[in-house]
This record gives sequence, structure tokens and C-alpha cells, in this order.
Amino acid sequence: SWNTLLPESITSSFFHSHFAKMTKGSAGGRGKSGKKAVSRSNKAGLQFPVGRIARYLKKGKYAERVGAGAPVYLAAVMEYLAAEVLELAGNAARDNKKNRIIPRHIQLAI
Repeated sequence: SWNTLLPESITSSFFHSHFAKMTKGSAGGRGKSGKKAVSRSNKAGLQFPVGRIARYLKKGKYAERVGAGAPVYLAAVMEYLAAEVLELAGNAARDNKKNRIIPRHIQLAI
């Protein structure tokens, strides 16, 4: 047999990396593989919801089609702007000796 020609460590690691999914009852990678879903926001390292922004872009009829990168880029821009405004609003709150940001602090920041 072919596996007698290779060391045990190689064959076992090869088996587990390539065939482990198939032995768990799924038909060659189809069906449930036990993987947890990872959101597009997590993949991009963002706090803003990429999926929701994509839905709004599609539903808003801004264009017939929406590219895959467009909602990610828009979410990143929105997150950056929000962080900038919050930073300045926090500074305004601290200047007024307050621990909580109120609408006036946001207005001063803008």
C-alpha cells in the first residue's frame, strides 16, 4: 500500500488535513462542515455592518448592480468618519468636564 512508503507522521497529518471532512458524514465537503459563519464585517476588521450596508445599497436602487467591495469600502469610510466625530466630541465633553457626550458636544465637534 502507498502509506507504508511514507512515515506515519506525514500520512496521518495528510489524512487529517485532506480527508477529515469527508469522514464526518458529509458527502465530499457538501452539507454541514461544522464551520462557524464569519461576517464580512469581521473579515474586513470593521465594526460597521457590511451586510446591512450592502442590503441598503441594493434596496435603494442607486444602481442596477452593486460590487462586492463597495459595501466594505463604504462601511470603512462611515466607520472612520464616525470615529473622527466621536473623538472630537469626546474632547469637547472633556473640555466641559463631562463624562458623557451630549448632542451639543457633537455639534461642537462638527
